[in-house]
Amino acid sequence: MSDTVTAVKRFVVEEFLPDVAPQDLDASLDLLDEGVIDSLGLLKVIAWIESVYEIDTDEVDLDPESFRSAAAIAAFIESSPARHAEVA
Repeated sequence: MSDTVTAVKRFVVEEFLPDVAPQDLDASLDLLDEGVIDSLGLLKVIAWIESVYEIDTDEVDLDPESFRSAAAIAAFIESSPARHAEVA
């Protein structure tokens, strides 16, 4: 499991599932369908991504599928053009 997935799981648990340990959150759990994250929660996730990973979400395609699970959020972060520029 990537460090990004671990960070996303930690954030989701801290913000939305305080009674769950990060290691107990399945990275593929559909956070939207399961009601873990609602529309306001999605804004909180996007703000966290912008703050922590310095990704300008105004300049990338925000597909709802990119926020369905911790694994999808991590993939979105890792595939961000801003993230690639940081690594290069």
